[in-house]
Amino acid sequence: MKTKHINPRRRSLLQALPASVAGLAASGPALAAAGRAKADPVAQAWGRAQQIMDQFKKPLVFPKRDFLITTYGAAPCEAVMVTGYVADHEEGQVSTPAPGATDCYAAIAAAIAACSAAGGGRVVIPAGNWLVKGPIVLKSNVNVHLAKGAHVYFSNDPEDFAKYGDYDCGPKGKLVISRWQSNDCLNYSPMVYAYGQTNIALTGEDWTSIIDGQGGVPRADGETWWDWKGKRKGVAQKTPNPQRTQIAVNPLNPTSIRAVAPNLDDAQVALMEGKNDKWRTDEAYLPTLSEAGVPAAKRIFGRGHYLRPCMVEFIGCTNVLLQGYELNQAPFWQHHPVNCSKLEIRGVHMNSLGPNSDGFDPEACNTVLVQDCTFNSGDDCIAIKAGKNLDTQFGPTQNVVIQKCVMNSGHGGVTLGSEMSGGIQHVYAQDIEFRNAHWATDPLNIAIRLKTNMNRGGFLRHFYVRNVTMPNGVNLKPQFYTPLPGSPIKPKSVAAGAGGVITFDCDYAPNADNVRTRPPVVEHIHISGVKVGNVATKDGPRSCHQALLLLGPVAYDYNGDKPVEILPIRNVTVTDCDFGTPVNAEQPWFLYNVRDVKLTNVRIGGKVYNTTLQA
Repeated sequence: MKTKHINPRRRSLLQALPASVAGLAASGPALAAAGRAKADPVAQAWGRAQQIMDQFKKPLVFPKRDFLITTYGAAPCEAVMVTGYVADHEEGQVSTPAPGATDCYAAIAAAIAACSAAGGGRVVIPAGNWLVKGPIVLKSNVNVHLAKGAHVYFSNDPEDFAKYGDYDCGPKGKLVISRWQSNDCLNYSPMVYAYGQTNIALTGEDWTSIIDGQGGVPRADGETWWDWKGKRKGVAQKTPNPQRTQIAVNPLNPTSIRAVAPNLDDAQVALMEGKNDKWRTDEAYLPTLSEAGVPAAKRIFGRGHYLRPCMVEFIGCTNVLLQGYELNQAPFWQHHPVNCSKLEIRGVHMNSLGPNSDGFDPEACNTVLVQDCTFNSGDDCIAIKAGKNLDTQFGPTQNVVIQKCVMNSGHGGVTLGSEMSGGIQHVYAQDIEFRNAHWATDPLNIAIRLKTNMNRGGFLRHFYVRNVTMPNGVNLKPQFYTPLPGSPIKPKSVAAGAGGVITFDCDYAPNADNVRTRPPVVEHIHISGVKVGNVATKDGPRSCHQALLLLGPVAYDYNGDKPVEILPIRNVTVTDCDFGTPVNAEQPWFLYNVRDVKLTNVRIGGKVYNTTLQA
């Protein structure tokens, strides 16, 4: 099977930039900026952030031609309420197209084809309810636009996303090139998909323009997309097959990794397979294929496998706009651009509370702007990614600006990782409200979060945060992580999963990965102007469980056969911040394997700290 080669020179975009985003220095203002950098490198870094934002001043342009989907045979439908899941583990009433609804897949595909053939324009989905039993696949110079009151319901039947892909994989379906938790594969198509396209957009009029993945809506047998996570009960007494999940051993996966990678030696096989057959679950088999060096074209999933597709996934695209709509009920991650350049997401309401419902996960992308978005997420609100295992061919994610956003529910607000083997650098977050509006019932677990471990490795450097508010703090209850047996970190002692305002976790889920040979590097982190409010509790005003948690790499976890350098978290500054009153006021921070963490004018529980921390 031949796979397409996508955008091999995506970073050439930077060669045309006139400013230091591309690392260029000239004269005049550039020389002055270079001089200021010696005195104030943080100020210079924010100058770089401005230059990233400047790349988006000129909007994308599409020919002024509209292609109405009703012209190509689309027909609206009625919607009804049924019992399903409104959030992970939470049963309730959800809307779905009424029986007999017209499938609009072919009409939308025809409208996009006509628009593309004409040289581009706008494909318009009018007000009303629309059932789409297949993916919306964007083409260059096409803007798919949802009118006010347009509600697109994507089918909840996986079969509809194994019909139209570019790659005929026989009994596993017609699949697409995808990336699942940062590993390349052939899989079910995402609901909205683009591959190797230029100048594309998905837009809406406002938050009544809705794309709906129906992730918690049951099919006739009671099963939902979300059941494939493997951690829920069936709806209405119809219990889904427990083997139809990503965490169950799949008999379609071989009993030995040598079946697909015959050249591995005994030590490699033992390391990859571990001490049990968990590696044969779909969620573990795919990263094992990466570790074994199996080409992406031979990592075939789809029918008979249980890796849920992302809702919106663009791969290898340049000049991308996502704007002005609401997204509901994603089967998996909500937005997942991979290897894209110059991508903007603006004014989108990410409102999906299912398992793994990350809001926005840019991966191996360059030059990204996130602005004026609101997040109610079942997982991280934003999670910046950069490949996993050996799938690092697209390089790091870099030059990302996040600003003027609101985070409510989610595991982490602004998160980096955990899949970050290719590295993350030059990320700027400012003027953000971690509102945590549902603090009493569905709290935001952590505001600013890093996740990596000895498997994901990679690097995080040049990460800057300023001017953020948290009127309702974060989760007051700790969530302890489970270290490896025998680790120097004691079980139930480190609240890395929830309760911290700022959490850097370099030992994230160590039990999930058999191969642990890539220590991470975390350095040059600068955070200022964080203002955390308290909420009323029976014990008085409280803001979080713990203000700071910096868990550096744990050398014990490394299982490679060659010595490596394992570096502490280092060169971190936290300046002009007020963390409110933690529940764990006697231990306002936790530190392990860190160096040069400088606190300046940092208030925690009413006490001001000016000190440098080491551990």
